[in-house]
Amino acid sequence: MAELKADVVVLGAGMVGVSAALHLQRRGRDVILVDKNEAAGEETSFGNAGLIECASVFPYMFPRDVREIVQYAFNRSPQAHYRLSDLPYFLPWLVRYYLASSPARALHSALSELPLIQRSLIEHEALIAEAGVPELLRRTGWLKLFRSERSFANGVKEVERASQFGVPSEVLKPSAIAAREPHLSGDFTGAIYLPTPEFVPDPGALAKAYTALFKRKGGRFLVSDAKTLEQDAKGWRVRGAAAREAVVALGPWSDLVFRRLGYSIPLGVKRGYHLHLAPGGNAVLHEPVLDSDLGFVLAPMNRGIRLTTGVEFARRDAPPTPVQVQQALPRARALFPLGEAIDAKPWMGARPCLPDMLPVIGQAPRHAGLWFDFGHQHHGLTLGPATGRLLAEMMTGQAPFADPRPFAADRFG
Repeated sequence: MAELKADVVVLGAGMVGVSAALHLQRRGRDVILVDKNEAAGEETSFGNAGLIECASVFPYMFPRDVREIVQYAFNRSPQAHYRLSDLPYFLPWLVRYYLASSPARALHSALSELPLIQRSLIEHEALIAEAGVPELLRRTGWLKLFRSERSFANGVKEVERASQFGVPSEVLKPSAIAAREPHLSGDFTGAIYLPTPEFVPDPGALAKAYTALFKRKGGRFLVSDAKTLEQDAKGWRVRGAAAREAVVALGPWSDLVFRRLGYSIPLGVKRGYHLHLAPGGNAVLHEPVLDSDLGFVLAPMNRGIRLTTGVEFARRDAPPTPVQVQQALPRARALFPLGEAIDAKPWMGARPCLPDMLPVIGQAPRHAGLWFDFGHQHHGLTLGPATGRLLAEMMTGQAPFADPRPFAADRFG
């Protein structure tokens, strides 16, 4: 097969890579989108809770409460789990994560990412309209449930902080929870409803819809191995394609490329699991629901009710250990009527994270024509189109809508 040629080759067809390809295409670039899979959105972008989290002003930082840290250390927290055998692998990264989560540094991360969060839903709505898939966006908001007085008080403090940045919320009493979601059961102290985030009932399908739009506009999709990327006199070449510029948007696998090129960016992963179940009887769930104290989300996907877990710290490619699914399943059944599992086994994915919970966006410091767009932590679905726009503006010499300096690859030294 003859080698394809273009202006830009984008490595990775998850939400982040597809969005970058679309924004580059919109600005006149001929783009080839490369992925190891035959279709887009088959990896991390497939498995999330489906929320476009435009209300999530503060990133998911390492806790500073000693009681929470002790729970994590002894694997007693439903929000997190770790494999003891992998501790030497992820502990150095975890220390950097803890240090980056100091109040001052966490606030810096929040303010740096704020323009992207505020732009996230706007960019998605524009792409969804252009792709012609309005059914893949539901204006539901989402609900956070609290069982203890302490967790509820912390949740209220969090939304009070977010309100300073224009994030609306409703604090609900237990009776209001029952009125909103009559099929939920449990002893709750209260809840918080966030009305502005919108819900995608099939995140993988949304990535595929954006890719179909990319193809309709003349873009090309190539199945190839990103690890074959190499620089030559004319630019960049990956097996089957050549271009003047290349974008690394491989999410948790980005290190397979940047490490070969001499970069030591501290990319870590937080693994996660999900399982689809049929709703029991005539039970209906109207919006995604987080059980804050028990550490799981139920989301009404097209495939069924998706049970998603907290984070697992382990090697990215280690065998699955769906302990959190096993722990959450009886608790989820007590919260909402659930029937049989639809999936044969739990799905596992990996969230790509930097210690400061900010993505890497921008030009590679030591290679002309090489660009990075990865590390979106828990917000790949949310931020993909916004960071794609920011990257495309930088690559085409336009004024960026947000300050790109906090996302520079060389911020880690």
